[in-house]
Amino acid sequence: MSLSPEAIEEGVAILRRGRGAAAVAIGELPTHCAPSDLADAMRLQRALNRRLTQEGLGAVVGSKIGCTTRVMQEYLGMTHPCSGAIFQSTVRELEGRFDFGTFLHVGVECEIAAVLNAKLSAADAPHSMASVSRAVESVHAAIEIVDDRYEDFVRRIPGWKTWVADNFFGAGVVLGPPQTRWQSLDLADVRGVMRINGREVGAGYGRDIINGHPLEALAWIANDFSSRGEDLPAGWLVMLGSVVQTKWVAAGDTVEVELEGLGAARATF
Repeated sequence: MSLSPEAIEEGVAILRRGRGAAAVAIGELPTHCAPSDLADAMRLQRALNRRLTQEGLGAVVGSKIGCTTRVMQEYLGMTHPCSGAIFQSTVRELEGRFDFGTFLHVGVECEIAAVLNAKLSAADAPHSMASVSRAVESVHAAIEIVDDRYEDFVRRIPGWKTWVADNFFGAGVVLGPPQTRWQSLDLADVRGVMRINGREVGAGYGRDIINGHPLEALAWIANDFSSRGEDLPAGWLVMLGSVVQTKWVAAGDTVEVELEGLGAARATF
């Protein structure tokens, strides 16, 4: 049975406690308002996003895709990708400066991002890598900022369905320069490197993302939205997945990612 409107409202109130100056870690939701499946998790997520927009995070301008690589699936104990929202106020360009004290447990990921110049319509599903490629305006090196807002994610508390409801750790984005002639690159062969305070902490390739190519992740999310009758609009930002396992940072850290042919991005805490 789907969650009732009252249960969704209660669940949103609990998830909301994981953000802001008085944030507390999110544990297991009460049974009556916990998502029992992915559909419930997405209903909770949409309701949470409406509240966060009203409270000042700004409009939802894109989507992050989580667990698109084997390394991240093994790390988080999942067997499939999932998605969360990106809010306008959390996006930075080239270099982002973040207040370390506003996070519960902040981490970073080395990603490839895409921005659309045309709508990917639910009416045109199923989408393929070839069809979504035609809608990509630019491709970027990117850092995703993630926040472990959870009681014990290593022990899967509260678990992946609640993580999805809470936008799957999403907390911000730093975009590198737009590459509008990205078609000349073999995105599957692009190598990404992450450095913290100048020391390399991880590296990976575009082919490490779902089905061997970053744009397969874009096709996946276009079809995922289509399954709920939703479009990906023109201008939408999509974080396609991390090629490096999440790294947790400390106050004062500077993070840099560089992806061959795509450029670089930086975040300071």
